[in-house]
Formats: sequence, C-alpha cells, structure tokens
Amino acid sequence: QVQLVESGGGLVQAGDSLRLSCAASGRTFSNYIMGWFRQAPGKEREFVASITWSDDKTYYADSVKGRFTISRDNAKNTVYLQMNSLKPEDTALYYCAARIRGVGQWNYWGQGTQVTVSS
Repeated sequence: QVQLVESGGGLVQAGDSLRLSCAASGRTFSNYIMGWFRQAPGKEREFVASITWSDDKTYYADSVKGRFTISRDNAKNTVYLQMNSLKPEDTALYYCAARIRGVGQWNYWGQGTQVTVSS
C-alpha cells in the first residue's frame, strides 16, 4: 500500500523560503512520477510540479517556474519541493501525489501540508 506523508508547511512572510518533504513508502517508485499539487480556499486543486523518479525529468506550472524546485532523494524515498520567493498567492494546502509512468491518473495522494504566506 502506497503511503505519502507530507511535512514542512508553515506560516512565512512574502519573500521567504520553505522546503516541503514527501516521504513515500509501500512500493518501489522507480517507475513512478511524483508530483506536488496545491489547493487554495475556494479554488480548484492545481498542478505545481512533477519529477520522474527514474530520470529526474521535471515539469513546473508557469506560476512557480524559476521559484520552486522539485527534487528527490532515492536513499530516503523522499521528494522535496523547495519554494523560494514565496508570494501570498502561493498560500494553499500542498499535496504530494504519485502515478505510474504511462498512466494519466494520479492514483496516490498524501494528506496535505498547509503553506501560508503573509504579505
């Protein structure tokens, strides 16, 4: 059973940085794509970034490109989201997700970690 556990959220000021972590367990993830999504109050959940576990291929939403970096640590089975130059509009509940390469649906989700950016 796949488990994804996020951590690292918090309350910061605009311009600050945060690093989110997603500890993954229950499977060998070499054939998976790992992603970060976020959902702000009253808005739909949106894609933030993804990384292919096997070859480190990354994708970013335009809104975070150049400010956020997704990475992974094989030894710790953990995916990170380094968030720099945070803006109030980055305030949201951030979710870690996983899907099998070649399968469009994100099958596995964490419980989310809250990021709040004050102006």
